[in-house]
Amino acid sequence: MPTDKAMTAKGNARVMRMGEETTVDFDLSGLDASSSYYAYAVDPSGKTTFLGPITAENGMAKTSFKTPMNQFMLVLSPTEGLTSVANDTPIAFRSAVPKGFAVVNNRATSTVTEGKQVAGSAEVASTYEVPLLGVSGFKKGETEIRVNFSGELEGLKGKAYIDSSKEGVSKIKMRFDDMKMAPKEKRYVLWAVSPTKEYTKIGQVINTGKRQESEIRGETALKDFGLFVTVEDKDVLQPTSKIFSAFSIK
Repeated sequence: MPTDKAMTAKGNARVMRMGEETTVDFDLSGLDASSSYYAYAVDPSGKTTFLGPITAENGMAKTSFKTPMNQFMLVLSPTEGLTSVANDTPIAFRSAVPKGFAVVNNRATSTVTEGKQVAGSAEVASTYEVPLLGVSGFKKGETEIRVNFSGELEGLKGKAYIDSSKEGVSKIKMRFDDMKMAPKEKRYVLWAVSPTKEYTKIGQVINTGKRQESEIRGETALKDFGLFVTVEDKDVLQPTSKIFSAFSIK
């Protein structure tokens, strides 16, 4: 989100976590021709990590940085060498809260700008409540678990098969039944969530309205995890939908 120092500009940051590394791709437009900014990641304690410089060309800027951090907000400032971010720090952009997520106050409070909640120096936590399955306690071979769909997904049936016989890897297979009963032209995405609330996309199917059954297959190295399904309007790398159903073992 631009501040009053860059009100006519627009910006997006695509954040992707892979293994122990996070990639941040910036895409900015509407900048002053001679604009130069410095990108920082700010952790929940308020400490800044310098990602790198961003220079505009014809009012646009695209660049990519990598960081080992997995919890942070993003700040673009015209000031080089920031060690912290305060109310009087010159800031041109700061990251907004992604759709489907919420700010949880930690050692600093979040701020509100023009009616939109902005991620301050605080932890960002998912709104999804998904129980862990206790995979380490499964017997060798395939374990079948079911999900009960309700609300807008009433009528859709699904079950997953988890095979963790191979050390260090869990194979996951999910089958959907009665897909004609579910909303059409949507992506049905299967996610694994770790105990620390990090999400892994196992796979997805698209309901065209013409298929009765469908299947997702994938793997994860997580020792324990929860499984849930979201209904997305477009391809996503992280869950965003308010419509979701979690697997549980009774």
